Amino acid sequence: MARTSDIDASTPKHLQDQYAITGIGETTYARGSGRTTRALACWAISNAIKDAGMTPGDIDGMLSYSGNDSTPSPVIAGDLGIRPNFYMDVNGGGSSTEALIGIATGVIEAGMCNAVVIFRSMNGYSEVRIGGTGKRSAVPVTGDALHERAYGWQSAGQRFSFSFMRHMYDYGTTPEQVAHVKVAHSKHASNNPKAYYKKRFTVEDVVSSRMICKPLHLLDCCVETDNATAIIITRADRAKDSPHRAPLIRAVVGRCCKPRPEVHLQHGPISTVAGHYAKDILWKNAGVGPEDIDLTGSYDAFTFTAMLQLEDYGFCKKGEGGDYVSNGTIELGGKRPNNTAGGHLCEGYTHGMNMVIENVRQLRDEVDDSCPVGPDGKKQHTHDYSEGGCRAVKDPELTCNMGWATPGVGSALVMRRGD
Repeated sequence: MARTSDIDASTPKHLQDQYAITGIGETTYARGSGRTTRALACWAISNAIKDAGMTPGDIDGMLSYSGNDSTPSPVIAGDLGIRPNFYMDVNGGGSSTEALIGIATGVIEAGMCNAVVIFRSMNGYSEVRIGGTGKRSAVPVTGDALHERAYGWQSAGQRFSFSFMRHMYDYGTTPEQVAHVKVAHSKHASNNPKAYYKKRFTVEDVVSSRMICKPLHLLDCCVETDNATAIIITRADRAKDSPHRAPLIRAVVGRCCKPRPEVHLQHGPISTVAGHYAKDILWKNAGVGPEDIDLTGSYDAFTFTAMLQLEDYGFCKKGEGGDYVSNGTIELGGKRPNNTAGGHLCEGYTHGMNMVIENVRQLRDEVDDSCPVGPDGKKQHTHDYSEGGCRAVKDPELTCNMGWATPGVGSALVMRRGD
């Protein structure tokens, strides 16, 4: 039997560019949606179906990241007039989006269905908040919580802080350096009409905000929102009928793990995350390297999660993540912008779906910023990234999304501009 380290990552190369993201949809990002997750899901999926130029009858597969107050796929399918040949609702944190995209390509490849919609619907502020508060905070202590809450690990920040603190200890990374992630993403969000937070923050704003869990200040943490998001996957040849240039899927890594992923700090180095292992699969299968990527979507549940993944996927050397995120590289106009819609820190929290949606828009050259609309009905992007301006990256060819569940579990996706 082959060990994990012996996997021939070149095997799936025949799947490069054979699948595409045909449609994308989302709701508003709000605090207090006033809607059920059932209604939110229908709203986002309807938008994705319309965006793809499809009808509900064209969709025969459904996948979702289900958890907290989510509504199952069969209920949503019935509301929309979709008859699934395949569905699956899974749980698994912020690595779900890229992993579900991989599953979607697999079930289509296996002949189980033809077009899959992936969705996430959550009232993540008004109903079930991840830190255990909100209207539905009285949940039983079961599963992993039996081994975590006894030690005070109530929230994600408390569980992940070991990796953040160790990186600071090992490499001299400072909170001020990592605060630049918030600074960059807030600049991007200021040019995003649908972002929940549009204010541009400074490093001083971040490090002077109240401490939540060392080394995380309030502004190092994502914004909790109510929202739903959706993505439609089809074969690339079918995507040619789409009204948009559909980005092609080059490679996917789904929930790659560190040793002992259930309690990540049991296996060192603690400051190394799952991307260290995932990158060996991702870049070989994609046929490109980090140096070829034009923009990234690194999961920013916290400023530190974005930095650690950019480092371990090879966008900079280990230990140089603090400099990478603070030297202008990840800002619009920099060498490799990250989370150009504002990400989880500013646009809204979606478990990674909005980051994939944003990169799809970038590759389609259809970013919804404040640039003027020309006579052809398309945005005339100025590439002026001052406040209230453009957020389109000029002529991007390749993007990379990096999903984070915990320091020990991660997923990734490389897309390229469609033909």
